[in-house]
Amino acid sequence: QVQLVESGGGLVQAGGSLRLSCAASGGTFSSYTMGWFPQAPGKEREFVVTITWTGGDIYADSVKGRFTISRDNAKKTVYLQMNRLKPEDTAVYYCAAGPYISTIRQDLYNYWGQGTQVTVSS
Repeated sequence: QVQLVESGGGLVQAGGSLRLSCAASGGTFSSYTMGWFPQAPGKEREFVVTITWTGGDIYADSVKGRFTISRDNAKKTVYLQMNRLKPEDTAVYYCAAGPYISTIRQDLYNYWGQGTQVTVSS
């Protein structure tokens, strides 16, 4: 069983930056693919980025060049550096862990955090 706790969300002006963290406990963190999935108000949760245990990553087109995912297996933490934020990035950002490599499918992630709110003002 893996527990995930996100942090780092907040209120930022458009063009600003935030760094989200997702700390894991339990399980073997280094063997999991990790992903970030934001859910905007009134919308379905969606994929934005994933990183495998070897560091390979996939980004949604909407965040390419602005967001960077990284992981520290020793600290059992995955990070999401978000730059040049836009109002449309406003969402609750969920961290997830799963055993499948390089997947954007939410149903293939077994463990989810409680989410952290990111609000970008215009």
